[in-house]
Amino acid sequence: MSDSEQDWLALRPQEPSPSQCCGSGCQPCIYDVYEKELAQWERAKAMQDKSLLMGKKEQSSNSELNPDTFTAFSVSSVEQLTEDTYQYKFELPGKSSLRLSLGQHIVLRGVVNGLEVQRAYTPISPRNAEGYFEVLIKCYEAGLMSQYIKTWKRGDVVFWRGPFGGFPYQPNKESSLEKLPQSYQENTYTGHLNEDLMKTIVNSCRRKPFVLICGSSAFNEDMSRYLKSAGIEEDSCFVF
Repeated sequence: MSDSEQDWLALRPQEPSPSQCCGSGCQPCIYDVYEKELAQWERAKAMQDKSLLMGKKEQSSNSELNPDTFTAFSVSSVEQLTEDTYQYKFELPGKSSLRLSLGQHIVLRGVVNGLEVQRAYTPISPRNAEGYFEVLIKCYEAGLMSQYIKTWKRGDVVFWRGPFGGFPYQPNKESSLEKLPQSYQENTYTGHLNEDLMKTIVNSCRRKPFVLICGSSAFNEDMSRYLKSAGIEEDSCFVF
């Protein structure tokens, strides 16, 4: 293999590992970013022009949130609320605000024992908070990301990208909002949700509901299928 070929292989984007995907349906997903960068690398290699890769960047330090690249933010305070729950405050430049829409989240990147991990979190600070944003995080003893997060202290720099998601809510557009699992008209539904139970819940609604679904990928897929069977179309539900 020639030196030139080795140089190009060293510049080839590295395919993400499963631990680097947060599983939250981000657009773009880290795999989308990889495919985009791989196509860029292939074009540059075909033309033997490395300058075409100059626009590629994996992280930024300009403190502006970006869905394509990770941006550095400084931890300004750490407050322990319970035995395993912490509230973290991050600095934003000047009086800038994240201004996330309803239901949006951001993705955190961490490295534990050489393994890169990514997880999604939703800031709890007001949408118009100026100069900062806050995130409430529950740390788990066996959680990979938790091991990284628990080392944070004031002044540390961590990397976020986003925002992603968002629930397109318009005031007074829907007659009712239903959450799954849910309680309705004095009937409390517990246990495993199946197709028959979903039909019972939908039929008990006085008006056609708008359904919000939030859970694992398998849960979301099952609920979407059950809702369709119960007569709820895609435009009448939203999957976070």
